[in-house]
Amino acid sequence: MLRSILLPIAATSRRELVERVVQLLCGLVLYGAAIALMVRADIGVAPWDVLSVGLAGRTGLGFGVLTCLIAGVVLLLWIPLRQRVGVGTLLNAVVIGPAADITLMIVPPAASAWVGVPLFVAGLILLAFATGLYISADLGPGPRDGLMTGLVRRTGRPVWQVRTLIEGGVLLIGFVLGGPVGVGTVLFAFGVGPLIGWFLAVFARRSIARSAAATIAR
Repeated sequence: MLRSILLPIAATSRRELVERVVQLLCGLVLYGAAIALMVRADIGVAPWDVLSVGLAGRTGLGFGVLTCLIAGVVLLLWIPLRQRVGVGTLLNAVVIGPAADITLMIVPPAASAWVGVPLFVAGLILLAFATGLYISADLGPGPRDGLMTGLVRRTGRPVWQVRTLIEGGVLLIGFVLGGPVGVGTVLFAFGVGPLIGWFLAVFARRSIARSAAATIAR
């Protein structure tokens, strides 16, 4: 039963697996810190974070707690899509939220847009770096990414259509709930893709070099 649910883990050695798990955890912690920086910038946030902030304002629960709860709900939506869960998927759901909450306790809100804009850009770049870091660990997709790929597979629709529908719906709900939509939301929409693509290419080259070194060592 578990084999049909869990993604298999392919690793050439125990050391490589440990390195990838550490890489995954570092990426997820940095991702949580990044979204907290963008929240503190107070110029708008990414669609899923608009939802989390909006729900936080309505329920009184912490931003990180709601990030985890939303990830859990999204994972439930994987069941009818028959998506397989990886170690990275589960850690994504439980690590990012606490990392965000800790960062929110440390970093104060931006006093003005002069501080907020650079803070948001720093958060966006850190998020792209963190995304490249945890994706290249190759231990399973995040809950939201898995929902998108599962819907693409089941509906046959293009990725851009499914992603737009999901994130547009989430953004609308979050906005109605009072989540912050602003310049930062636009910056995220147009900036995150190219940045993640660049960092993924960098980590892909490092992964190829690491695999080649391991092959030579054997």
